[in-house]
Amino acid sequence: MTTDPALTAPSGAATNADAPPPWLPPGEIVRVDGRGEFFLRRHVHPDPAAPTVLLLHGWTASSDLQFLGAYEALADVCSFIGIDHRGHGRGMRTLEPFDLDVVADDAAAVVRQLGVGPVIALGYSMGGPISLHLTRAHPDLVSGLIVQATALEWSATLRERLVWRLLPIMGVALRSWTQPLVLRKGTDFLLDEGSPLWPHRRWIVAEAMRNEPRVMIEAGKALSRYDARSWAKDLDVPAAMLISTKDRLVKPRKQRQLAAALRATVVEVEMDHLGALERPVQFASATVELVSSVAAALPAGSAGSIRSASDSN
Repeated sequence: MTTDPALTAPSGAATNADAPPPWLPPGEIVRVDGRGEFFLRRHVHPDPAAPTVLLLHGWTASSDLQFLGAYEALADVCSFIGIDHRGHGRGMRTLEPFDLDVVADDAAAVVRQLGVGPVIALGYSMGGPISLHLTRAHPDLVSGLIVQATALEWSATLRERLVWRLLPIMGVALRSWTQPLVLRKGTDFLLDEGSPLWPHRRWIVAEAMRNEPRVMIEAGKALSRYDARSWAKDLDVPAAMLISTKDRLVKPRKQRQLAAALRATVVEVEMDHLGALERPVQFASATVELVSSVAAALPAGSAGSIRSASDSN
């Protein structure tokens, strides 16, 4: 395992739209024998009894793009690891098809390599299915579960199945010379000039362009096949969920079905699917609340439980 200082943003306020945020967690490359190299963001809380949260980002995002607005707030209450999935951001490049089970196994391999389990798995959008697969396949590594703006499935209706058929068009768009222009205009529209992320909007666009187009299409196909309705209810860990009540991509109705299956504590935030960027302050506050809720529900003496943290003082 190596830490690259160049992967950590310099201190001090950013002065232009291309500059990274003032603080990013240190970047690490973790090599797992027989599996490959993984890029991650890692923060270690000074209290060794604080919970460790595994951040699993959504489709076409990266750990930075997904959790940028919550990094500093999370750093105050927990240790965390944010992994870039295969083909996303700085994630591992491979010719193997993107598969949710395999990506969940990637996350498990990193947790084992670092020796930090069990963790609270936190998944946003596509990260939700990955966190569910991780909990199901590696129960020894997951003490609690947090899902955000996600669902049990995305292909139950004819309309949803027809939408997934548009993936080839998305592939063309991702390879087009117009992609940077579209992303710039989209980011300018998404972020308010008063947003703390406004000064870094061009950096956000550049980060979004790290994604590998082929893998984005394969990941979309994997999501179209995902269906946890038959087994999510059997995941026996403390759970919490952020429901994005204005979400036009993952309908709140579907999100509530997942929350019910997991018997999850619910925090509602009035935001759309890109609210992690559009409303970073509210997103960060809700994410910390969810982490605290799950940590408080862990059995006394278990890794990351509130009582464990208090007993260490």
